[in-house]
Amino acid sequence: MEDVIELARRRGFLWPSYEIYGGASGFYDYGPLGAALKNRVEDLWRRFFVIGEGYMEISSPAIGVEEVFRASGHVSHFVDPIVTCEKCGEGFRADHLLKEKGVDTDGMTYEELDEELSKRKVRCPACGGGLSRINTFNLMFKTGIGAAGRTGYLRPETAQNIFILFNRLYEFYRKKLPFGVAQLGRAYRNEISPRQGLLRLREFSQAEAEVFVDPGSKDRHPRFPEVSHVKLRLLPGDGEPRELTAAEMVEKGIVAHQYLAYHMVRTYQFLREAGIPVERIRFRQHRKTEMAHYACDCWDAEVLTERYGWVEVVGIADRTDYDLRSHIRESGVDLKAFLRFDTPKREKRVILEPDMKRLGPVYKDKAKEVGELIRASDPGKVKGDGSIDIVVEGERLNIEKGMFSKKTVEERVEGEKIIPHVIEPSFGIDRIIYCILESARTTEERNGEERTVLRLKPAIAPYDVAVFSLVSKEGLDEKAFEVFEMLREKGFLALYDTSGTIGRRYARADEIGVPYAVTVDFQTLEDDTVTIRDRDTMKQERVKIADLAERL
Repeated sequence: MEDVIELARRRGFLWPSYEIYGGASGFYDYGPLGAALKNRVEDLWRRFFVIGEGYMEISSPAIGVEEVFRASGHVSHFVDPIVTCEKCGEGFRADHLLKEKGVDTDGMTYEELDEELSKRKVRCPACGGGLSRINTFNLMFKTGIGAAGRTGYLRPETAQNIFILFNRLYEFYRKKLPFGVAQLGRAYRNEISPRQGLLRLREFSQAEAEVFVDPGSKDRHPRFPEVSHVKLRLLPGDGEPRELTAAEMVEKGIVAHQYLAYHMVRTYQFLREAGIPVERIRFRQHRKTEMAHYACDCWDAEVLTERYGWVEVVGIADRTDYDLRSHIRESGVDLKAFLRFDTPKREKRVILEPDMKRLGPVYKDKAKEVGELIRASDPGKVKGDGSIDIVVEGERLNIEKGMFSKKTVEERVEGEKIIPHVIEPSFGIDRIIYCILESARTTEERNGEERTVLRLKPAIAPYDVAVFSLVSKEGLDEKAFEVFEMLREKGFLALYDTSGTIGRRYARADEIGVPYAVTVDFQTLEDDTVTIRDRDTMKQERVKIADLAERL
């Protein structure tokens, strides 16, 4: 890890934030090469899920009002166990302190964690002082919105905005299930004591897709045959490792259904395309004791790192109808989809009939809308006093008894309203970038010298190509710059470097992951050809400048 971080700092991939003020743990700046790498990884994700799957992307505010996170469960559930040093005042996650001692804390209650800390005589890692008993710490950053100070939070995940927009998105997708929506953006978690570099940040990038499906069709993904043969390494909740195809994992009931298995395979394919070696990837199922409050099944894509062992980089969860149902309850807004029957039915049902003569004088220009909302209301929601609550333009109104009546009608029923279930693959971009850097960095001996190479896949490398002149004389620099400009005009992200010997320039390009280097030499001036050098094999090929862009 130290070698990776040192390379990242020295070459402009990653820098600790706020260095001139002493720094702040849990925050990193992406330097010029890091930002380029990050953009390439995000573009690769878009190629898989926005272009490849058709999950159109939205972009929403990073600050949400309190009601959103009360409904989602984050206000009550998004907490960690914290212990505080009684000497220096530093706070630490209790479960992390025990994991560093080799204790499996999954499923432990706060009382059990307290007992284990006491039994093992765990002290403050910073100063050796005694630790307090465990308290609850909510990980969301709280803020005030506007002069009135309406309570808000920085979002801990990008998903909630998508659920809130369900009705508009459902209209956008022509009221047909299934459909997917993507969002790639910043999320915020006020981690207690982040000490793992890019693996545990207080501000980080998430790439999430929310796939809305008919709960009765989760076992029938339309594109499942494309991935059914792909094998994945699994660590199910029972702890017995297996290697199975997507079809086998569903047939044996190890993975709940085709939709979950399909997105596990697509996640695997994305990680491979990003440069993570196959032997470093596995999928681990959450045990019931660690399952998120919103999920009925969840699998983590984990990558084996040299420093941290197995690290979660993607979570693929079946969120059921938890989120939409919670927002329906909190907001009073109907967030349902219409499921059409194969054959229409005739049914008797009770409806609410508004009395427009009584509503008109009371609600005036809103009377028509109030009447429509009464008709759309569930008769079962009528209160004991005969009134019913509806929401008009965000305002909750109580409609008194006598302004509507119950009526039995027989009608042709084309379908029914359902609350869709949600399948969510959620990618931690920063963690993936760390794993890419660790996997890609290699050292080797060449002619008695150690050579450091960052073997990034060309699709995500911060530069597509480097352009060099063999020496800085007799017009070679000028010719090399012409080639550089030509490549940029054709859409290549190119590096032009004239500093030092050609060997040193090759070494610098190798170390930052540039896959190809183009060299202009004296022969170029004679026949307009250049050499292309492959970073990994170091083989060279002579190419006409006119054919260079196409060859690259």
